[in-house]
Amino acid sequence: MQRRQDWLRDYLIQLEIHPLAYVGKFVTDTSIDIFVKDLRDKLGLQAGWTMTCPTWEDTLGILIDTIERIGIIVIQNGIVGNNTSRPIPVEECRGFVLVDDYVPFMFLNNADAKAAQLFTLIHELAHVWLGKSAGFNQDQLLPASNETEILCDRVAAEFLVPAHILREFWKDLADIQKLATRLKVSTIVIARRALDLELISKTQFYTFYNKYIEQFRVKKGGSGGNFYSTSKRRVSPTFASFVDSAVQSGELTYKDAFKLTGLYGNVYTQFIQKHVKTVK
Repeated sequence: MQRRQDWLRDYLIQLEIHPLAYVGKFVTDTSIDIFVKDLRDKLGLQAGWTMTCPTWEDTLGILIDTIERIGIIVIQNGIVGNNTSRPIPVEECRGFVLVDDYVPFMFLNNADAKAAQLFTLIHELAHVWLGKSAGFNQDQLLPASNETEILCDRVAAEFLVPAHILREFWKDLADIQKLATRLKVSTIVIARRALDLELISKTQFYTFYNKYIEQFRVKKGGSGGNFYSTSKRRVSPTFASFVDSAVQSGELTYKDAFKLTGLYGNVYTQFIQKHVKTVK
């Protein structure tokens, strides 16, 4: 990730691309309402937009594509590189962000549930607006104590589950599972949001949380999926488009392009043809 980011940063500077104005735009005492409104305005997503998506996967896909359009590279992977024998445990890493004023890189552990990845994604996006790199793991689903993490948690929660929407729904449907399905977020996010809004007590939250963690731990991991069907998110079409552009202009050799993308020979060519050439 760092190697890719270093190369792309240098390439963008060479192309005389300006730094991203929103990186480090806010500080930890910025109000949640101002913070979330700025994120929504930049991404072009209105409050409650997740309810229009048919599935969690659709919601996550739309959000990733939208974030990439504003200049952030998002990588999804549940294994180290392309090595299916080296899974990344979700309890150790749900995701992280490498903040940079030219091209922030975000990582999501694809072994995590799609609904859970949504919270991680917005949490890390908030870190970009604060200009601070950070990681996110299992225990951070609990209420945070660090000032920055508290803010990022609250921003992510309000962005995904606006307070006025949850309060309104809660009147007639005080059911965490059903609300999670309706709002296209994870049950733990609904529980956390309900706690923040004092719709449930801390005792109720921790009872739910402990049950959630127990269920999470007994889940069996997958094999990482078919290589060709997952390579799009492992590499990022946006990143690959810059690599392809550099190759075509003679700024980068195919050998270096292979190393940067982790795709070699015909696999690299097929990826470019399918995920880059078709969108140019």
